[in-house]
Amino acid sequence: MKMYVICDNNDTLTGMRLAGVEGEKAETKEAFEAAADRIIHDRSVGILMITEGFGRKYPELVNALKMNNEPLVIEIPDRHGTGRKANFITSYINEAIGVKL
Repeated sequence: MKMYVICDNNDTLTGMRLAGVEGEKAETKEAFEAAADRIIHDRSVGILMITEGFGRKYPELVNALKMNNEPLVIEIPDRHGTGRKANFITSYINEAIGVKL
């Protein structure tokens, strides 16, 4: 199984290609939807990485992609860094197990 990235900027795409990950740039919602639809039907792709910018711009679409069984969809930070707050891991654990750390 291979990884694939859909991103919204050339810097992320170049970095991922240098790491050996295939991918493409999508500048519009329609381009992102078309690329994601094509990739979720490609059985050779096991992990689909998308930049967090898509999650902020199109949350309903990204959530629908994550609900599919395959491929695994992961949001990654882009060149602008992560949009998450500093203690997002602790908050996630607190929500998941109901225990405050």
